[in-house]
Amino acid sequence: MSSTAQATAAFQAPRGTRDVLPQESARWEALVALFATQVGRAGYGLVVTPMFEEIGVWERVGQDTDIVRKEMYDFFDKGGRHMALRPEGTASVVRAYVQHRPVTPFKAWYVAPNFRYEAPQAGRYRQHHQLGVEALGSNDPDLDVEVIDLAWGLYGALGLRRVRVLVNSMGDDTCRPPYRKLLLEYLERRADELCDEHRGAYAVNPLRVLDCKREPCRQATADAPWQLDHLCQPCQEHFERVREGLDEVGIPATIELRLVRGLDYYTRTTFEFAAEALESAQNAVGGGGRYDGLTEALGGPNTPGIGFGMGIERILLACDAEHAFAVPEELLDAFVVDATGGRVARDLTHELREAGLRVDRVFDDRSIKAGMKAAGRSGARFALVVGQHEVTKGVVGVKPLRERGEQVEVPRDALAAHLRRALAEAE
Repeated sequence: MSSTAQATAAFQAPRGTRDVLPQESARWEALVALFATQVGRAGYGLVVTPMFEEIGVWERVGQDTDIVRKEMYDFFDKGGRHMALRPEGTASVVRAYVQHRPVTPFKAWYVAPNFRYEAPQAGRYRQHHQLGVEALGSNDPDLDVEVIDLAWGLYGALGLRRVRVLVNSMGDDTCRPPYRKLLLEYLERRADELCDEHRGAYAVNPLRVLDCKREPCRQATADAPWQLDHLCQPCQEHFERVREGLDEVGIPATIELRLVRGLDYYTRTTFEFAAEALESAQNAVGGGGRYDGLTEALGGPNTPGIGFGMGIERILLACDAEHAFAVPEELLDAFVVDATGGRVARDLTHELREAGLRVDRVFDDRSIKAGMKAAGRSGARFALVVGQHEVTKGVVGVKPLRERGEQVEVPRDALAAHLRRALAEAE
């Protein structure tokens, strides 16, 4: 491409990212607002952490994970510090907890972009957006139930009916090492049968082989030993209490022995939410688990914790597949069409917005005809028409845009009350 062509070529969003425009962004807003309401009822408060951290924060999630080895966007800043863009939400929130030491139980929720250099797929982007909660300070299995219940409740509130809850236990520092040795011995005998990726790397983290979606690994591990059969007594009792609690609150959880999650900090309870409406092996719309050793890894005191993350893009893909949680039909209550020079529209929009209504207007001194076209495209429920006739009489023409109805004249000083009444009747 010539230098001239390069200079005039239009820039586009980087590969693996996307722009979210109105009205789609209104759907995002509604999703975040619903999530904030749901988790707020359980005492979770919003935490906002930096978009980038020292790379050591992320290395604690597991040196041998794909996130750390392949996917992080890392860089050296102008002070020579090795930094990385946030690839996942938990470690950053836990770092904030270690730094500020809030009173426990510390219950936080977040909404944030995460960054991973991976091959883009449907609903999976190099910059993706995640909702999540973290609860630190208690190893009570009932807290595990609460956290799973919060995510399950959101899916139900969105109208999703084809989401499965998968649960497992990964044990702890007492029972996982002997199980890991047992699994490693099994895999050594089957190494030649594993997929190309794991044939030479299974010894680094044998648990990952269980979660591999490739058929050679699935077949080779069909008879593998499972962590759930080798839990110590405390882990067994913890998991049984979680299962009992899920049953009692009406969450139909299924035990998935292969569910080991992708990060090294998980202990005991792990869980995932699979959207059956998505036709893909990668149909997870959220997941998480307990991480009772992560605070120590980040320099803090031994503090148990549990949380989950769920991708906004993936959730909305599942909503589309189930025809649930539709894009809001209207963003505005009214749209002002002023054919008298624009001053009335300027003042009227100000007055109505101050009265709590969502109002936009036509600009550039357009005709009534052009203004009504703009009003129709705006998605507003009513057009507010102002011509010389209305100015002389001190009224505003109110015309329904979403259903049949005649235009009526309303005194300007009664307009806000009239619109509120009409909007309430239209609900």
